[in-house]
Amino acid sequence: MKKHKINIVTLGCSKNVVDSEQLATQLKGSKLEVVFDSNKTDARTIVVNTCGFIKDAKEESIDTILSYAREKEKGKIDNLYVIGCLSERYKDDLKSEVPEVDQFFGVNDIHAIVKSLNVDYKEELFGERLISTPKHFAYLKISEGCDRGCAFCAIPLIRGKHLSVPFEQLIQQAQHLANKGVKELILIAQDLSSYGQDLYKKNRLAELLKELVKIDKLKWIRLHYAYPTGFPDEVIELMALEPKICNYLDIPLQHISDKVLKLMRRGQNKNSTLKLIEKLREKNPNITIRTTLLVGHPGEGQEEYEELKEFVKLARFDRLGVFTYSEEEGTHGALNLKDGTPEVIKSERADEIMAIQQEISLDLNQKKVGQTFEVLIDRIEGEYYVGRSEFDSPEVDNEILISLNDSELNIGEFYMACVESARDYDLYGHVVI
Repeated sequence: MKKHKINIVTLGCSKNVVDSEQLATQLKGSKLEVVFDSNKTDARTIVVNTCGFIKDAKEESIDTILSYAREKEKGKIDNLYVIGCLSERYKDDLKSEVPEVDQFFGVNDIHAIVKSLNVDYKEELFGERLISTPKHFAYLKISEGCDRGCAFCAIPLIRGKHLSVPFEQLIQQAQHLANKGVKELILIAQDLSSYGQDLYKKNRLAELLKELVKIDKLKWIRLHYAYPTGFPDEVIELMALEPKICNYLDIPLQHISDKVLKLMRRGQNKNSTLKLIEKLREKNPNITIRTTLLVGHPGEGQEEYEELKEFVKLARFDRLGVFTYSEEEGTHGALNLKDGTPEVIKSERADEIMAIQQEISLDLNQKKVGQTFEVLIDRIEGEYYVGRSEFDSPEVDNEILISLNDSELNIGEFYMACVESARDYDLYGHVVI
């Protein structure tokens, strides 16, 4: 008898990746066959895990749902389910607009969707993960939701209040992932900086890291999505001292103008932001900082934008991304602030800042020529092995390209590589024997 095959299509951030993997674990535990994001599958059931964070992400989610709805109309699939952030926010609207979808589920409805797929939820599989990433790295979601209340952000409306995953469960999950071959563990959350405050009335991020580094099979531990306000000093010091913790921090700052930061309700100002950057670099001179900026937020006139632009030039971040402001229904910004900046101006500002960052990135990369780094090989692409150093996260950062003719390398293994040449977002090198 042929197994019931289910294709889980994941959109949006790495937190959605974890949610999809947990769902897949439950389905596979009941002897169903699961594939991820496959365009080459005969799966007759599709589950689309959507993103509802910003305008572009919502549009991608809607387009994906509609494409599978057309497939269902043609009889190419039998069942179509939609889960995740977009479904959480706009379930009623989506039901009327896309009747081809069998059922819509929110972000915390794993029990309900499992039941709809005629599977019993298995508590004994808690902590298990069917990994969708390359087997040598995986994400560990240490908390859900957010209490910060930034004016532009709908995450608290979608994901709810900040809720830390219990300490012991995280250690169990991490050990399980390591036993499955994971060598790089990427800690993720909406707000990494607040881990433990709700459950234990104190920040336990440093304690968590101290336990994770004891897991022998883990070699790299990486931190993503730290909130700048209240980021624990102990973690900065631990990162500098502990070889397993990558000298890397993803910490979205959003802006530098006091006026804009106040309107954003970030709990930061220019002075505290500059002090944080200084502290990070002073305590750990080897740290790579990735940040995200938001342009076109209400209150950002030309003067505030120029201030942001100068900040980018002076701060010289190793990695930087830019979003344009979009009014999100139900947020403080949508309810109380006027979005007065034309979209074309927002796009021009984002492009200009990324052009500045491109020059910074090229300059920083050129300084790496002749240096040797430990590199984790992720995949083969074209004529190259594609790898990363501890200073680069998967999919969003620099990659180190090594010719297939250089050496015979294994995916998921570490090698020492010397950088021969550099582009703005890529390095080229060879393995040092």
